[in-house]
Amino acid sequence: MEVREPIAAYGNKVTIEEYLEMEDLSSEKYEYYGGEVFAMSGAKVSDNMISGNLYFELRKKLLGKPCKPFNSDQRIHIPGNSLFTYPDIAIVCGEIITLNDDNVNVLNPVALIEVLSASTRNYDKGDKFRLYRDIATLKEYIVVDSESIGVEAFRLNEKGHWELEEYKLLDDSLLLSTIQEHIPLSAIYEGTALAGRPL
Repeated sequence: MEVREPIAAYGNKVTIEEYLEMEDLSSEKYEYYGGEVFAMSGAKVSDNMISGNLYFELRKKLLGKPCKPFNSDQRIHIPGNSLFTYPDIAIVCGEIITLNDDNVNVLNPVALIEVLSASTRNYDKGDKFRLYRDIATLKEYIVVDSESIGVEAFRLNEKGHWELEEYKLLDDSLLLSTIQEHIPLSAIYEGTALAGRPL
């Protein structure tokens, strides 16, 4: 999903309580950060195809296992910096912990995946990744290009530093180290023009 500018209807700062109340009543999805509310818009077909492919592969690989994937309908909250957001894919292992046991706002993902678009690329790789790093349980952050073959995997090493591994070929296989599973880039880009098999 793509994020637009703070919605004009909320010129003043919005509290977390007001934001959550608004979300409960809205058919639209909004992100929240630092008192500002951001409207989300629909993604391109290719973006949805890529995120759908990833979710499908993860569902197959994690079936019956303690780690579970969630799609972009799942809201993630980071108490340390106030962000409420909807990543394209989140993976949670073990017990799913939510804000005040509300069964809505997940607090403990171990991996997050974002599909980059032209309008979200800088945010997803910059400020958003900085905010994501405040999640104590997060060990892996994956960004997937939707305009060219390219996946970047940021992993937290044993010294607490983030390391980058890049995948640039359709024959490559992405390692998700948190769940010890591989996903071929050919499966990630299946059905897109980048894979040579457009819809």
